[in-house]
Amino acid sequence: MNGTPNFRTGGQIIVDQLRIHGVDTIFCVPGESYLATLDALFDVSDEIRLIVCRQEGGAAYMAEAYGKLTGRPGICFVTRGPGATNASLGIHTAHQDNSPVILLIGQVSRKMMGREAFQEVDFRQMYAPLSKWVDQIDDPERIPEIMSRAFHVATSGRPGPVVLALPEDMQREKAAAEDADKYTPTNSAPTIKNVDLLKKMLEAAKKPFVIVGGSGWSQEACKNFAKFAKNFELPVGAAFRRQDLFDNDLPNYAGDIGLGINPSLANRLQEADLLLVVGAQMTEVITDGYERFALPCPHQTFIHIAAGLEDLARVYKPTLAIHSGMANFAAIAKTIKGPKSIPWSDWTRSAHSDHKLNTQIPKMKGKVDLGKIVKWLGENLPSNAIISNGAGNFSNWVHRFYPYRSYPTELAPQSGSMGYGVPAAIAAKIVFPERVVVSVNGDGDFLMCGQEIATAKQYELPIVFIVINNNTYGTIRMHQERFYPGRVYGTDLINPDFAALGRAYGLTGETVEQTEDFAPAFERASASGGASMIEIKIEQDQISPRATLSGLREAGLRTKGLAK
Repeated sequence: MNGTPNFRTGGQIIVDQLRIHGVDTIFCVPGESYLATLDALFDVSDEIRLIVCRQEGGAAYMAEAYGKLTGRPGICFVTRGPGATNASLGIHTAHQDNSPVILLIGQVSRKMMGREAFQEVDFRQMYAPLSKWVDQIDDPERIPEIMSRAFHVATSGRPGPVVLALPEDMQREKAAAEDADKYTPTNSAPTIKNVDLLKKMLEAAKKPFVIVGGSGWSQEACKNFAKFAKNFELPVGAAFRRQDLFDNDLPNYAGDIGLGINPSLANRLQEADLLLVVGAQMTEVITDGYERFALPCPHQTFIHIAAGLEDLARVYKPTLAIHSGMANFAAIAKTIKGPKSIPWSDWTRSAHSDHKLNTQIPKMKGKVDLGKIVKWLGENLPSNAIISNGAGNFSNWVHRFYPYRSYPTELAPQSGSMGYGVPAAIAAKIVFPERVVVSVNGDGDFLMCGQEIATAKQYELPIVFIVINNNTYGTIRMHQERFYPGRVYGTDLINPDFAALGRAYGLTGETVEQTEDFAPAFERASASGGASMIEIKIEQDQISPRATLSGLREAGLRTKGLAK
């Protein structure tokens, strides 16, 4: 057996499967629990690029962003115990954002298991609720089989994360294993009956509305879907942090159905007599805490198209449920001819007009107007620029005022996870080195995974990192003032000089304290040829585009009968 050409260590078999399945990039933090596989990667360094990160949460975020951008599984290697628990940041995001990811965890040796060995965790239990599938490879001969299944599970139906534990001694053990063929994702498509019913229901509507979201999209699928929406003159709203699925400048775009939703758009959703949800899950955000639409049967005719069978009728019972991948649905939908006379044309035009009104910049307190800065970015960046952001109130300005014109250009976590903006931007620049990448972060948000700017510097990635600093955990402070007015506790932050911090990492650093200083600072950062940091200091009281802390406090005190 030793003379057979496929007699290899487990680590070599793992790496060979990655090559077969077309992996070109791996994100990792090195660990002794997968040294044998790391050694095997040395031999394929000309085929697979290894991106070494500074914390496993950042590495997993990068893998998630890679999967979101490409539709191919983002690959992440981490060590056991604390490495794997750190990585759960990105795996939870991949699960809620429907992004294909394969997390490979070095595990304690097989003979050590069950003894509470050093850094031992039962990953089947830990990762079961956070992933589509979790397993452990105990026999090196089964590596091709299990790795093939991992790629298929991660990419088929509703995409998502797969987790595989790799015992340390299994990676060193030699075996003769037959390699698998490259994976082929499997996705369903609408039936002729589905399409006929969809068309009839649309033609019977007077005030239809479309929500587009989810994953499994491509540039071609987005163009096909836009043609379908145009054929029927349908108003289209984008699900939370999925605004790049539909060109925001098109005359039937109605805005984003996210946090801080345009009030007129929220009213329009209630007024609609037909709701067509394409790809999106009926989440807490879309449904306003499951209060926006009647449970369990919406008053509207409800058509739900989902890649995952498990998402159909999970909360709301659809009038018509269509199990389909987005590319397959869009390819068929574009061929459906709209009616000769469309009774909801004015409804669609007014939806777009409401959206345009909502993107007008309101007056902001302080010397820095964040709305004007975001508008400047929208007017001066190329249409294929990629904007990444994490979570926090600062993102309301980005989502409301930045126009997404093509796919993929928006990298933002539906999971609402902080720390995402820096590692996601790094993944974006690796996938699309020719495109402009801008990472927008809050101050508390940035310091969750901001050390990954060292990774940007190490790999010479010219990304502009923006930190919006108001010295508070803004979202929590906003809710604090609303529900517990005047009782500020646990939300204030003492921050570093972010521009100086960037320079300490080898980036160029700029500080912006007035609106008019931003454009020249951004242009200098872009011209530097490397990674750069821009700190924007904003007025703390202006907690969102629609609210101030002082106003929320006063309203909260009035509600409690405590106003002076």
